[in-house]
Amino acid sequence: MHTVANKEKLLLRTKKIKGQVEAIIRALEDEKDCFKVLQQISAVRGATTSLMGEVLDGHIKEHLGNSATNEQRDEEIANLTSLLKSYFK
Repeated sequence: MHTVANKEKLLLRTKKIKGQVEAIIRALEDEKDCFKVLQQISAVRGATTSLMGEVLDGHIKEHLGNSATNEQRDEEIANLTSLLKSYFK
């Protein structure tokens, strides 16, 4: 499983995102300038999108690769389509 194989790397990226979210909370609590808050929000979005891309890449390779049956591919394509629609809302 690709998330298990890359577990440490993915956890490190997720912990960085957690730190960025905590920085947004601190900025709001400390009544920092709205531009600084927006910068932090932008950083979180970029980091989250990057993490999503990395996990998605591994998922596609593992679940839609040559070892998948046509039925498995069809099911996985439907799942991914649904996921991406909700992600881009």
